[in-house]
Amino acid sequence: MLSDSEAAELLSFLSPGTRPDVKGRATECILGLSGHRDGCRFLRSKPDLIVALFALTSDPSIAIVKDCYFILINLSADETLHKVLVTDVNVLPVLFKNLLDPEHPFSDQISSILSNLTRHEKTCKTVFKVLQEEEVSLAQLVDIFCTEGYNKKAKLHYLGPLLSNLTQLPEARNFVMDKERCVVQRLLPFTQHQSVTRRGGVIGTLRNCCFDHAHHEWLLSDAVDILPFLLLPLAGPEELTEEENEGLPVDLQYLPDDKKREDDPDIRKMLLETLLLLTATKAGRQTLKDKNVYPIMREFHRWEKDVHAAAACEKLVQVLIGDEPEQGMENLLEVEIPEDVELKLKEADAKEQEELEKEQEKMRQEEEEEKKKKSDAEQTDGEQERGLIQ
Repeated sequence: MLSDSEAAELLSFLSPGTRPDVKGRATECILGLSGHRDGCRFLRSKPDLIVALFALTSDPSIAIVKDCYFILINLSADETLHKVLVTDVNVLPVLFKNLLDPEHPFSDQISSILSNLTRHEKTCKTVFKVLQEEEVSLAQLVDIFCTEGYNKKAKLHYLGPLLSNLTQLPEARNFVMDKERCVVQRLLPFTQHQSVTRRGGVIGTLRNCCFDHAHHEWLLSDAVDILPFLLLPLAGPEELTEEENEGLPVDLQYLPDDKKREDDPDIRKMLLETLLLLTATKAGRQTLKDKNVYPIMREFHRWEKDVHAAAACEKLVQVLIGDEPEQGMENLLEVEIPEDVELKLKEADAKEQEELEKEQEKMRQEEEEEKKKKSDAEQTDGEQERGLIQ
């Protein structure tokens, strides 16, 4: 790690008037430092260096600006640096201003930094507060995200995780769920976007919003019709009976033989968790039963190999085929659980998680053994073939 005198010398190289090649070597050195935890913690103790780096995000040299933004991405991934970046360096106003610029070449890096900074609730609250104070607003973020080609130089996929992180907060969820704004309806098509980052961010946003059970009936109504967007990525090409097909939403009926499911297991798990949240109320459970969700889940469970997604599916199926809760406990999100029962449930969850991880490790080892056998067999065949040639 650098000494204090070396850090001071490095800082002197980061002034705007320094020769570009010297500045470039300095930013390259700090980029290397920021690539590991100890380096990030060292830079946390040198906020002047971070201030100087952030000032260089407007340097004439594209290479230097690029280095600085990647350093900021690395630093923002470390929660212990969030206060330094947001308070001491005050990065947010400039980042939001540049994000609004449809010509800014580093908007993707800015989206990543903002996504990192909003992962944890405390900093997320600060980001949301600044967002409301600056020229940019949550409405504009949604507009930028939903406008294809807003910035020709950036894909802006990481605005998806940013929106998901912001909806940790009730204020952000209230905005997204405002019936007059139609934000949810604008986000739904992105559940099938080709970018795993973008669709994962949107599904995370929808899941967060579904924690507010007061909106479930509206979300499941024709005004939003959220169910097909959550179910379609989980549906496969399996042939259902005519009766099962007829009971499904129109978009889920008679799917083609080449229908593929969502590739990402984490996204599949989020989709299942969102569906499970929608079963928290009696009206939600009835809607999912009326819309024939069970056959889709039945086939999905037969197909699913990821143990965590399979476990989430099993919980949903238990609700769909189980008896209705007794009177007074119909809303599963409002049921008060005694402390001793809650403790036992947490212990059961921890045990279930441990068993799932063991099962996943076992499957991984079996796959590795299978690959090794295949590799050994190919090697043997190759040796035999060479022997024949000789």
